[in-house]
This record gives sequence, structure tokens and C-alpha cells, in this order.
Amino acid sequence: MSDAPLTRDRVAAMVDHTLLKPEATGADVAALIEEARALGVYAVCVSPSMLPVQAAGLRVAAVAGFPSGKHHSLIKGSEARLAVQQGAHEIDMVIDVGAAVAGDYNAVLADILTVREGISDETVLKVILETAALSDEAIVECCRAAERAGAHFVKTSTGFHPAGGASVEAVRLMARTVGGRLGVKASGGIRTAEAARAMIEAGATRLGLSGTRAVLDGFPD
Repeated sequence: MSDAPLTRDRVAAMVDHTLLKPEATGADVAALIEEARALGVYAVCVSPSMLPVQAAGLRVAAVAGFPSGKHHSLIKGSEARLAVQQGAHEIDMVIDVGAAVAGDYNAVLADILTVREGISDETVLKVILETAALSDEAIVECCRAAERAGAHFVKTSTGFHPAGGASVEAVRLMARTVGGRLGVKASGGIRTAEAARAMIEAGATRLGLSGTRAVLDGFPD
């Protein structure tokens, strides 16, 4: 992490302002985008069924295989490709968490590769590991698989798993494993400035937040 102070604007520039609730409506997404502009965040992250959206000036991220990761790899790849065709600049895909738990890291690699091959090289790919459900060994091996597959980020969590969301320990382990070659997105349960600061200090380079305003209000201008 840079030694520069964590100001509101600096943290906002790291945020994917997120709305992935299944009950979200088109009006909710439009409100998300307006709030994202007002807050000065980097991107919005929405469900692929909400695309296309009018979000000039913002990056648009969409999820694939969300939230379980138990979709066939070809479905994940097709979902990601359609999202890009409908305006997504970034894809946050969920791995097959069960394959990671079982230690089948070749299956994890193949899953990520299928999505990577379904989208353009310019599209940023973030790989959601669901770290709260994984051992440290599995986190490390999945990070290595994501890097081998050509992903740009590894990401902690969907925010929907009962085991929990992001943790400082997982972010630190992920950051150490990817060594700055990939970004690290902390997402899931980050609701305060103190929690966001801890994630950034542990090595997070992007934050997935739904309560963005409350988090940013805790940082100085």
C-alpha cells in the first residue's frame, strides 16, 4: 500500500459500488448509478440481468456464476460474454468452491480459463474465491490458478455465503500470494471505514461495497 493518506477520494477510487440483491429492480440500479456518480467511485457492480445500463463515466462490472459458483463452466463463460456484449467492462466470476474444497485445483483452473476465453482480453476478470469457506492452502492454490488463467484480480467473497465475507487474514494471504501481479478485491461485510482501512492495509486494491456512503463518510476529505 502507498504511504499516501487514505482520503475519501482515494478510497472512493478503489470502490465497486455494488447491488446484487435478488429483489433489485431497474429503478434500484438507476439509483445505484446516480449515487455512484455522486460518491465518485470507480465502478458499479450489478447482476447481468440488469444490463445494459446507462452509466457514462463509470466502469460497469457484472457477476457470472453468482452466487453459488455451481454453474457449468460453459454457462459461466456464456454469461460473461453476454454481459460484455451488453456493456460490462469487468466480470466478477465465482469459482466452483466445492472443487477448491476438494483440492481439485485443475478443475478450478479450467473453470476460470473457460470464462477468460469467453471474453475479450481487455475485459477485467476478477475471480471470487469465497475465502471464508476455504483453507489457507486452498486460498493460495486458487490464487495461483487465477493468475495462471489470466485473471486480473482475486476477490474474497460474494457476500452471500453463510461462512462469512472478507477477512483481513484472507486479504493478507491473497496479497502475499499474488505479489502485486494481480489486484486483490475485498468484498463481503465491509460496512465501516475502519474495516475498509484494515482491508487496504492488508493489501486490498479494490473494495466491493454496498453501503459505500457510510464507509466513505469515515475517511477525511
